[in-house]
Amino acid sequence: MNDAPPPSEGSTPPREGGRTRRRFTVEPIAAALVLLAAITIWNWYDTRAELARTREEVARRLRDAEADARASQMLARDSRESARATDKQVAALEARIAESMSQQQALETLYRELSQSRDESMLAEIEQTLAIASRELQLAGNVPAALIALQAADARLARADRPQFIPLRKVIGRDIERLKAVPTPDIGNLTLKLDELIGTVDVLPLLTGSRPHAEAKPAAAPPTQWWHRVLDAFAEQMKDLIRIQRIDAGQSVMLLTPEEAWFLRENVKLRLLHARVALLQRNEVAYRGDLRSVTAAIGRYFDTHDKAVAAAQATLAQLNSASLNVEVPSIAESLAAVRNFRAPRPAR
Repeated sequence: MNDAPPPSEGSTPPREGGRTRRRFTVEPIAAALVLLAAITIWNWYDTRAELARTREEVARRLRDAEADARASQMLARDSRESARATDKQVAALEARIAESMSQQQALETLYRELSQSRDESMLAEIEQTLAIASRELQLAGNVPAALIALQAADARLARADRPQFIPLRKVIGRDIERLKAVPTPDIGNLTLKLDELIGTVDVLPLLTGSRPHAEAKPAAAPPTQWWHRVLDAFAEQMKDLIRIQRIDAGQSVMLLTPEEAWFLRENVKLRLLHARVALLQRNEVAYRGDLRSVTAAIGRYFDTHDKAVAAAQATLAQLNSASLNVEVPSIAESLAAVRNFRAPRPAR
């Protein structure tokens, strides 16, 4: 049922109207196809351009990657060469270090041997010095010599600056303090007095050779006659030629010839020298015996009224009053400590 409007006047016949309708229907489709084809072509062209750009970008990146790879290869090759050179230098340094270590070990061994040898020599010298000082201390009581030896030993150990010497220095220090506390006589002053006394022996007047002491006489008036003056001068000459001296009964003095007087003085000096040696050796018995002999000889053969003889007797009294019998300590502890330190220790 098709209710179509009736054809109006002036309208085309129906046949012609169908063709026109068909033409109007095909034209939009063709336009759409053309537009689609244009869009497709444009898309294809844009895609092709995009692919070209992509290929160019990929090619550029590939070139950059190849350049980077070549640079990396060159760097790797340089690194390998540097690593090989470094390995060679490290090997050379290791060889030098090993050689240096071996030389250092050899030097340390040599130093230990030299140090031990030097310490051994030093300890041997210290032991010998202390042994001599110990003998001097025991035989002669020579405290200053022993003190000097101990102080010298302590100074040498201090210069060595070794920790193992500290106990040894403590022992030596105790002996030094004990020796410092000993009241020693003034040997130097006593020796000086003995030397002065020895020097005055030759000028001391003997009793048999001294002039008689002149008695005080009233002064006489000078003679007026010439022959009185001649007689007085002759009498004075005779007094010098012949001398008469009175010897008391308690004095048993023999007349001495010049030769005997010389021997007497030499014997006195010899006794004083022997007393000096006994003083240095701290031999109090011999020292006092010699002084007694000298005192007796001076009192018997020399003129005790003379001032020089009286001064010599006073000096002898001072020398005889000095005490030499002082109990001195021993330094055997220090000597034993040095010997024990030098003794070889058992290997652990």
